[in-house]
Amino acid sequence: MSKHNDIRESVSKAYADAVNRPSQTPGLCCEPVQKGVVVKSAGYTNEELAALPADAVENSFGCGNPLAFSEVKAGEVVVDLGSGAGIDVIIAAKKVGETGRAIGIDMTDDMLDRARANIESAGVKNAEVRKGIIEALPIDDASVDWVISNCVINLSPDKAKVFAEIARVLKPGGKMLVSDIVAQDLPEDVLKDERLYCSCVSGAISEADYVQGLRDAGMESVEVRERIVYDESQLAAFIESEIPKEANAPSDASSCCATACCCGPTTDGPTSEALAATMQGKIWSAKVFAKKPA
Repeated sequence: MSKHNDIRESVSKAYADAVNRPSQTPGLCCEPVQKGVVVKSAGYTNEELAALPADAVENSFGCGNPLAFSEVKAGEVVVDLGSGAGIDVIIAAKKVGETGRAIGIDMTDDMLDRARANIESAGVKNAEVRKGIIEALPIDDASVDWVISNCVINLSPDKAKVFAEIARVLKPGGKMLVSDIVAQDLPEDVLKDERLYCSCVSGAISEADYVQGLRDAGMESVEVRERIVYDESQLAAFIESEIPKEANAPSDASSCCATACCCGPTTDGPTSEALAATMQGKIWSAKVFAKKPA
């Protein structure tokens, strides 16, 4: 259990540091580099992004749009796992309308503060965020119509508990639609590289295990509705957040990697480009749907 807590603390610190840092700051590692970048090509419409607070868009670390083409209806309750700066909570709140509710769950105080400010800025009154971990949601049993999540479950050290929690909080007939990173046949040295955990790489499981995990939790109609396969340059960008191009270059004292703020200090080893070449075609964003039996 202590290892699980260590992983959560590392992830929480990494994203707290990232949300308080200017976007794409040169020379800094330990930042999930998809910040504010993938969101613009992940299925969000220009109208959706234009209607959101700029801060919510800039501080999005997602890998897809879990609400795109969803069947969310007015009056429903939506819970977002790992809601971050609040982009999907705000969109969900607008979809469900005044008679519905959107609830975000996040474990990082900096993210919760940012989300609350963005919710207020967006002028939505039917949204809130709560502090908690996604393996033990602060949500009542069978009280939710939809569970969504955007590139977060892969960061959990206990995904089986997350899947069980999703099944617990959904109403009978309730649905889940998440965008998440999955991986297939990654090299063993990548899987064991803790520096890549915060970059949504080494913690990712296979698509088959993801689907089976939801079924084991009692969910049905589990299917992958969409895939975005990352090319070599995109993968290099992901892992450069933890491993600079010059893997054995000395760290600057001002760099967060010098203090091992993320998943471990930079050490000698393969460069980001070398690692990306071994992972091409093996990592993708999957949009996964599931339903709780009625």
